[in-house]
Amino acid sequence: MNTTVQQTTLHWEAALAVVRGALVKGQELGIRVAVAVMDRGGNLLAFARDPSAPFHSTTIAQDKATTSAGFGLPTKQWWPVLEGMNSPGLLAGIAAVPRMVVFGGGVPVYVGQDCIAGVGVSGGSEEEDEICARAGLAAAGLTAEPG
Repeated sequence: MNTTVQQTTLHWEAALAVVRGALVKGQELGIRVAVAVMDRGGNLLAFARDPSAPFHSTTIAQDKATTSAGFGLPTKQWWPVLEGMNSPGLLAGIAAVPRMVVFGGGVPVYVGQDCIAGVGVSGGSEEEDEICARAGLAAAGLTAEPG
């Protein structure tokens, strides 16, 4: 019987590079965002917020990152999955789950086949937020897809 599991996590230097890259992309797009990087356990690794970003973007970015890290999926993929299930109970239940986000702006962080973290961006449209999150990953040499 195994009694322990080793897991890979994102180093703080990489997490900070992701945040910086996402904030820079937000500036390029003319939007003010908050950016969070969370590990698979929902622990905050790095965070920064443009001073002009909406107040609620702080927690929304963290929730997007947590959802992506926990499930290994971009947050925008959740709504089509839920719609396809045709279950009002599931829709009502998922809305009550703390830190669960079913709209775009959160992406997982993969190293090889392992999801090791998530990035969440909030402050723009869903599309703009995801563009910023992916730009942050690219700035750190990371990807949102297994490979």
